[in-house]
Amino acid sequence: MLEIKKNIYWCGIRDWGLDVFHGHELSTHRGSSYNSYLIKDKKTVLVDTVWDPYKEKFVEDLEREVGLENIDAIVINHSEPDHGGSLGLIMEKIPNTPIYCTKSGAEIIKKYFGKDWNFQIVKTGDSLDCGEYKLKFVEMQMIHWPDSMLEYVEGAKLVISNDAFGQHYAGVSLFNDEVDECELYEEAVKYYANILWPFKPLIKKKVEQILALNLDIDMIAPSHGVIWRTNPVQIVEKYLQWSEADYNEGYATIIYDTMYHSTKAMAEALGQGLAQEGINYRIFNIATKDKSDLNVEIFKANAVLIGSCTVNNTVLRPTAALLEELKGLKAKGRLAMGFGSYGWSGEAHKVISDRLAEAGMTIAVEPIGAKYKPNGEELQKCVDAGREMGRQLKAKQA
Repeated sequence: MLEIKKNIYWCGIRDWGLDVFHGHELSTHRGSSYNSYLIKDKKTVLVDTVWDPYKEKFVEDLEREVGLENIDAIVINHSEPDHGGSLGLIMEKIPNTPIYCTKSGAEIIKKYFGKDWNFQIVKTGDSLDCGEYKLKFVEMQMIHWPDSMLEYVEGAKLVISNDAFGQHYAGVSLFNDEVDECELYEEAVKYYANILWPFKPLIKKKVEQILALNLDIDMIAPSHGVIWRTNPVQIVEKYLQWSEADYNEGYATIIYDTMYHSTKAMAEALGQGLAQEGINYRIFNIATKDKSDLNVEIFKANAVLIGSCTVNNTVLRPTAALLEELKGLKAKGRLAMGFGSYGWSGEAHKVISDRLAEAGMTIAVEPIGAKYKPNGEELQKCVDAGREMGRQLKAKQA
């Protein structure tokens, strides 16, 4: 265990070898951690557990460090298995211990474990007096599950924030001032873009509510990644910025999939047109780019241009998966267009344009198709389309 505040300890697990998460949906190039916290006060309170593959070690550590019978209460901020997965083993040993959670949390825990334990249902404004410290509960519904909540530890100036403000990041330290800041923010924005992006309006509203409370905060302890102890509100301010409807970092992202480089040539021509209008851009081959990292590039972009050749009257598989994911992420607020080569039927560029519109993007330029290998005239049309996209971006930013 590591003391992070007087009588408040990190008691989690660092998963250095984690490569993928949420099944195989999310890449975790720098591992992750499952952060649990223990408050040793007049009452000893455990806040969250760890992912169930690590439950035996977690419970052994708790038994050695504090003794399970000495835990007076358990707080489950979020019942997803990476947070609540060890609860079953703990409750086998101390079955009468009260569990503080939201109403949705109790329903989900019952479903996961098939047990009706001693649930103490809390809502925003409720509190748990530990002695020197008091936990004040704040519901965080759909950030990112219905049961999510956080605590402000009165007396410690500490926020235990669960998934909010976290990262899948096993750094050299557990604290933000002892890790590489570039790495930290790469993982923080990746976490936001891949997990929290669909909930931007809710996040913006909730962050504004939290800031309006004028809480004295000098540490934020999430459930994944590092603890923010130096200028901790920086990540709150970043969440507010990322949650703006028109957030972007001022460049266009071009993504393509190709069989024989024809669609690649179109992508490069579109980039030339953007550059001629002074718009910075990046190009990625969807078939070789990590899809979780690609979502970040789309999140940061002010325009998204996606291309695929046509196969069986539709797009290539990686493109189809990306377009479906963008719909789920609610990737709104960007200018967009579709493009692609084809041999005979030629549907792909139109399918892409339609799917981008369904995701909430604004189709700024009509989709462009080129038969077999694009010739000079067709490539010039792509350059012109890139220039038109560039002009619309400049007009939007004016």
